[in-house]
Amino acid sequence: MYQNQLIKETGGDKLFTVLICVASSVILVAVLYPLVYVVSASFSSPTALMSGRVWLFPVEPGLEGYKAVFEYKDVWTGYANTIFYTVAGTIINVVLTIAAAYPLSRKDFYGKKLILLLFTFTMIFSGGMIPTYLLVKELGILNTPWAMLLPNAMSVFNVMVAMSFFRSNIPDELLESAKLDGCSNFRFLVSVVLPLSGAIIAVITLFYAVEHWNSFFDALLYLSDKSLFPLQIFLREILLLNSSDSLTMNIDDQNQRIYLNELLKYSLIVFSSAPLILIYPFVQKHFVKGVMIGSIKG
Repeated sequence: MYQNQLIKETGGDKLFTVLICVASSVILVAVLYPLVYVVSASFSSPTALMSGRVWLFPVEPGLEGYKAVFEYKDVWTGYANTIFYTVAGTIINVVLTIAAAYPLSRKDFYGKKLILLLFTFTMIFSGGMIPTYLLVKELGILNTPWAMLLPNAMSVFNVMVAMSFFRSNIPDELLESAKLDGCSNFRFLVSVVLPLSGAIIAVITLFYAVEHWNSFFDALLYLSDKSLFPLQIFLREILLLNSSDSLTMNIDDQNQRIYLNELLKYSLIVFSSAPLILIYPFVQKHFVKGVMIGSIKG
């Protein structure tokens, strides 16, 4: 009988393990510390923040920054717009991505090589910002919510990822057996393919949702109506343009106004990032599984 024997680690293996642990710890601290600092700064007092006493934990904890944020009506308008753009845009993205990826994964789809070539071409070359702006204008969707939804309605990269998943995980024999039972292609997609594709749907949904939530450049190009601005535009104004005077009109002291403006930056960052941070743990399992698609198969 053969007995399992433990492989003895050499000195080089132990040294390599130690170096990996040290490097991972350094990377963890480098990534985690800014997040902790931003949260701690948002709960600290303006005076403690400006004096540089905040470095890890909140100093003189308070909610002054969040109170000012909640009193700013434009933030709530931007929040509502961002939620709408994220939900509606993600639904459009996922539907179009699956509609494009599944046919391209089928071996019997005529002309898929040409379509894949055209898709790949758009990943390398594009019309540019000015032609895209003129196209949006000619379509009549300039300064409308559609300008935030249609120009980026589908990502070719996500189509390739989804296509790889369908090709590797949906066998042709399953389709053949379904056809023998009288199942149409659309019914097979809805009743068989989609229930088996939870991992890839979670991945592309998270990718699209994060992209929509953080999007601000399209709003700068296509929107001029302030009532349509997403939250990131108002956050950008406060972070870069320091245009938060309307949030602090009730502060008479100029120094206190400056201090509170600085605190608002951190409060708004936490306020705008919280939804995605709260949602991620619920899709993490599917996300990790879906990200590995194509690493072995395909």
